[in-house]
Amino acid sequence: MQYETLTANDGCTIAFQTSHPLAPAPPTPTSANPPGPPSAIPSTCILLLHGFSGSSAYFTRNFAALRQTHWVVAPDMRGHGLSSRTRGGYHVARLAADLRELLAHLRSSANSKTTPSPTPCRFVPVGCSIGAAVLWTYVELFGEDPDLAGFVFVDQAPLQDRSLFGAWDETRAHYGCFDEKRLLAAQEAWVSRPAETHRALVAECLGYRFRPGAGDRVGEEEAGRDEEFFTRISAACDGVWLARLLADHTRYDHREAVEGITRPTLVMAGRRSGCFPLAGMAETVGRVRKGGSVMDRKAELSVFESGHWLFYEESERFNKELLEFMDRV
Repeated sequence: MQYETLTANDGCTIAFQTSHPLAPAPPTPTSANPPGPPSAIPSTCILLLHGFSGSSAYFTRNFAALRQTHWVVAPDMRGHGLSSRTRGGYHVARLAADLRELLAHLRSSANSKTTPSPTPCRFVPVGCSIGAAVLWTYVELFGEDPDLAGFVFVDQAPLQDRSLFGAWDETRAHYGCFDEKRLLAAQEAWVSRPAETHRALVAECLGYRFRPGAGDRVGEEEAGRDEEFFTRISAACDGVWLARLLADHTRYDHREAVEGITRPTLVMAGRRSGCFPLAGMAETVGRVRKGGSVMDRKAELSVFESGHWLFYEESERFNKELLEFMDRV
């Protein structure tokens, strides 16, 4: 995997990791032979979208397995990782607009390099946490892109807040941030107590930390490495910017937008997630099956025995199920 960048229409730099270079690497001053053209890019692309306060580094346990048969791209959303942030821009809709620009950039860059040529590249986006919300917003704003072959949503309910509408209560909403009072408390924590909040995030999102089980085999040393890994990524973000993004994210109701999805859909949920109950994530499957007039709407739920970051805790199973889904779509 290597990092490349694009510039969004408002000047924000969006960094992304790619398993296949999109342009020749510049020659080094001591290179006798300049590098040749980039290698051919597979015609199927897995697009990995990280969660709130994360980065593309989240997928360190997934890249090697997935890139063997597919082009793999993982962006750092604006305000996260190596991407920059602008004045404003802390909205899920802005992240969806960035995704649209990224897809256009990837299409253009891969246009003459796909294998077999001239087959157009097909994308399967994998939205983890807020990454799922970005995909739902993308569908609502821009419709279903013809080059999107299917969708994978990982441990995110289509509405975080509790709501008067649709019987959306504690059985479906986010466990900890689900109304105005708790949102304000969460914002204050991200701004005023960042180190404590980063550690609390780890305790909430790793299943063996949130709900320890008799079968867990994670020792103190490994648990310490996990905490350092995730807190370091989270600490790279600006707390104020994140707090303002959280306000938009937690209130955003995607339930009706989900009904507009017609492509095959896989929902992955963590049984020991500290973010959502299983019923909240199962709502996405029901909404995809419900929407529109297409009768054969393929949507399925896969429940993992880990937490919110199931792609990390159960990486082998995650990779296997994702690759099987790629084969089906």
